[in-house]
Amino acid sequence: MMGCEHKMYFLTNIHVVRACVSFHIHNGQHDTACRLLEHCKAEEKEELVQLWHEIHYRRVMEKHHTNFLTPLQKFRCRKRNPPPISLCPEGLKNRNYSDEVRQQLHRFAAEVTANPSKEQREGLARDMNLQPTQVYNWFANYRRRQKSSLLRTEKLNNSRPERTLTYPKKEQQDEGSYAPQTAVLCRAVSCLKRGQARL
Repeated sequence: MMGCEHKMYFLTNIHVVRACVSFHIHNGQHDTACRLLEHCKAEEKEELVQLWHEIHYRRVMEKHHTNFLTPLQKFRCRKRNPPPISLCPEGLKNRNYSDEVRQQLHRFAAEVTANPSKEQREGLARDMNLQPTQVYNWFANYRRRQKSSLLRTEKLNNSRPERTLTYPKKEQQDEGSYAPQTAVLCRAVSCLKRGQARL
């Protein structure tokens, strides 16, 4: 397609670009798909960035012989393979939330629930001008962080040596460490002997 006389039309049509990228991905031609996106002139930049990420997801999945990537693996993949400036001249959007938004989400998780229902997520999204998917992902990550923290704490507690009770050695016992108990026993024996003597 890059050598075609109608190249400029194809490079501005998102449907054609998506079909060509899918074709190259299917054939394992990841570098060709990336070059296609780098020269793409379509206006749907967000979709082009998503296609860029999909190319690299598929590359990683083929490398590790898997059909699934975890959210963490996708995050690392995006960090290692940022899209070119031609796809996002203004740079990638900041995915971090403001302090105020984070405080509201943390407060809701602590005071209400860390696993909100769909209606609660939609309400939070409206209140904080977010997408419901963003709220869903934040709570999923929050629960995962809490679980990891709990597992680390349990592992740390289990790794500590148990405190063992120590008993005095026999020499200490002979030296009178049990003197009060011995004195009581001697008095009891003495009383018994006196009672028998009277009989």
